[in-house]
Amino acid sequence: MTTSVDTVIIGGGLAGLYASLLLQRHGAGSHMLLEARDRLGGRILGAGSYDLGPTWFWPAIQPRLGALVREFGLSIIPQHEAGFMMVERSGTPVRMHSYPSHPESFRLTTGMSGLIDTLLARLDPTCIKLGRTVTRLHATGRAIEVHARDGEGRASVFQASQVLLAVPPRLAQSRIAFDPPLPSALATQWRGTPTWMAPHAKYLAVYGSAFWREQDMSGAARSSRGPLAEVHDASTPQGPALFGFVGMPAAARRSAGQDVLMALSRAQLARLFGPLALKLEREFYKDWAQDPDTSTAADCGDGGAHPAAPAVAAETGVWAGRLAGIASEWSAAFPGYLAGAIDAADAGVKWLLNCAAPSPNAVPPGAPAQ
Repeated sequence: MTTSVDTVIIGGGLAGLYASLLLQRHGAGSHMLLEARDRLGGRILGAGSYDLGPTWFWPAIQPRLGALVREFGLSIIPQHEAGFMMVERSGTPVRMHSYPSHPESFRLTTGMSGLIDTLLARLDPTCIKLGRTVTRLHATGRAIEVHARDGEGRASVFQASQVLLAVPPRLAQSRIAFDPPLPSALATQWRGTPTWMAPHAKYLAVYGSAFWREQDMSGAARSSRGPLAEVHDASTPQGPALFGFVGMPAAARRSAGQDVLMALSRAQLARLFGPLALKLEREFYKDWAQDPDTSTAADCGDGGAHPAAPAVAAETGVWAGRLAGIASEWSAAFPGYLAGAIDAADAGVKWLLNCAAPSPNAVPPGAPAQ
């Protein structure tokens, strides 16, 4: 059975959900959002109010995301940076003066999952299907057939005039068969674009008290000894916490295993902040390199730098005007950042409105689609 809609959105992370909201607000025909996971949010993943995916945003330089947070009435907290930071090069960790970042970084009191929950509450739930992995896009004369499978291998087909790719370009290129193939230069660009978060792993420890603040420490640390290369205060109203980025390559993390890495991370926090760091209440670990809905084999060898944005769409051929990328990596201003997901989705919906309805009422180039 084939389901026909005007637009299919592939991916239910921040970009896909925001694009769905924009289409809904514009009354831009029917659409369906397909998400491979059994949850929404993509690389935004929370353990309660604690972030295991992206954590910060910078309202001073990311006004569109800041405006959305204000529109949704979400509370923000500045990243705690007051006090000394710890630096661990080889031997005993050393206390050093820390300096506030500029522009100031902020987090959501709910964690970034609160942004996803608020978006979801504004969407028509009948337009969202979870557990649908898109495997093939087939461009026919007048439509695009979107072929997907659920967790039990059952196939489904959706037919749309246009498709918005809200999954990272490299993941789209490696997972989805394009029939006919994408232009070779475009496919090469997408395949060569690193996926932000894909090579990374995060460890987070929750405590009964922010003992490091009581010792005039910020909770920040840098280490060349590891396993955590970078540590930050991750406290929320739910409770005090520290989190760190694991500085080991993806292959080494896989070889060591989660239990060993969590034990080593606990020991490192005790080296950095004292024995109270061992008295944690809960701990969490997320290795994005082992998440097949985020990472590819090519991502596991990347260093994790924010990517340069590739071309969004084909300029000529059968895919021109029918398929566009809207995940964060396609943002010209903030590729890989949360703000990039908002910017890319906004640009993608503007593109869709222009392509679908070229008229005096079409959205002009450069105008925000919100």
